[in-house]
Amino acid sequence: MAGETLPGVAREDDSDSRIVLHVDMDCFYASCERLREPELVGEPLVVGMGYEDGESFGAVATASYEAREYGVESAQPISQALERLPRIDAAAAAADEPAGHYRPVDIEFYKSVAGEVKEILHDCADVVREVSVDEAYLDVTDSSSWRTVDGEDRTLAEGVGRYLKQRIRRDVGVPASVGVAPNMSAAKVASDYDKPDGLVVVPPGSVRSFLESLPVTEVHGVGPVTARKMGEMGIETAGDLAVADPAALEDRFGSRGRELHERARGNDDREVTPTGRPKSLSRESAFADATDDHEEKSQVVAALAADVAERARSRGAMYRTIGIKVVVPPYEVNTRARSLSGPVDDPELVREVALDLLSEFESDAARKVGVRVSNLSFADTDQSRLDGWEGADATRDESGSTGARHDDEVTDDAGASRQQRETQPSLGDFSGDFGGD
Repeated sequence: MAGETLPGVAREDDSDSRIVLHVDMDCFYASCERLREPELVGEPLVVGMGYEDGESFGAVATASYEAREYGVESAQPISQALERLPRIDAAAAAADEPAGHYRPVDIEFYKSVAGEVKEILHDCADVVREVSVDEAYLDVTDSSSWRTVDGEDRTLAEGVGRYLKQRIRRDVGVPASVGVAPNMSAAKVASDYDKPDGLVVVPPGSVRSFLESLPVTEVHGVGPVTARKMGEMGIETAGDLAVADPAALEDRFGSRGRELHERARGNDDREVTPTGRPKSLSRESAFADATDDHEEKSQVVAALAADVAERARSRGAMYRTIGIKVVVPPYEVNTRARSLSGPVDDPELVREVALDLLSEFESDAARKVGVRVSNLSFADTDQSRLDGWEGADATRDESGSTGARHDDEVTDDAGASRQQRETQPSLGDFSGDFGGD
């Protein structure tokens, strides 16, 4: 976090309650589409899969909040969704009425954006559990506190959530809702409480009262079928579930019944378990306005390269691939990557390779640039340096000079896949060079 300090670095010794954040990206696919088509902001937008014009099949993957006002829902048939949206015609345009828009799923593009979000999450917390493409839990207990900020009616933990939201919005350009609570299930409910773009903080001791009046379906783990069965038992709200007989719940739902009962009472002792070591490390920076000044771009890339290399070294990571990312207006993502013959730990090499790759975009305007190291290894010994790399399996590049074998590649959005699983892929799947593999 170059030049920035994570709020809430101090903790009180007697503050032993866990601090869990649940981050939920709002209408993520629609938000990604609006990145490259800003004119879609505020318009009813449906992102779908498996649909072709004139066909009757296909399903809604994501509907913007504006589209939901017309009765469009996820998993709804595309044909039905488009019938509910306002028609795009000259009369509607003349009257400045909202127009409905449809875009097919572009999973490779969403991977790229999700990768940017993932980097921020891992930068803000040592413990991150990536649940899906648009959802993650963070444990910031060791870096924050439930202590109230001096002279203000808010906690340091709230500052962490606010900082995280603002950084995702500023650096990536997509909205997120964040819930802050002393356990995972309460944080999950909190993030959904004030969507979109919400921040809800539930301090220790207030979880049960926060949940009490909510429908029982809001309790994490209670789906429609379970809610219907609970309704047959007279349980309609989380408060009802909290005071229900735990033995009766266990008889009806097994051990899960008692677990849901505890969650409704504000109790959840699950730990946020990380999903493994990162497969890549990156830094990105956006310009205030798109710039074609190559010197300005080079200075930023050099600084990002130094930052990324330092992060890798601090984590004991070596890398086999060095890459850059250049985003040109409105949001065309281009990447270049160079693969080395063996893992290295060499900040100067990261800078040199990144600047060399950037030279291809010398005359292009850029709204954002980034540097990434990937194909990480975490061996504690035999860390290579440039001298060892240069002597290993060198070949001649296109200019005739001798160097390491490399594989330069470019990715844009035009050829991205239009397929998507019903279950969205995990952020942890997005380990390629900015989603460009």
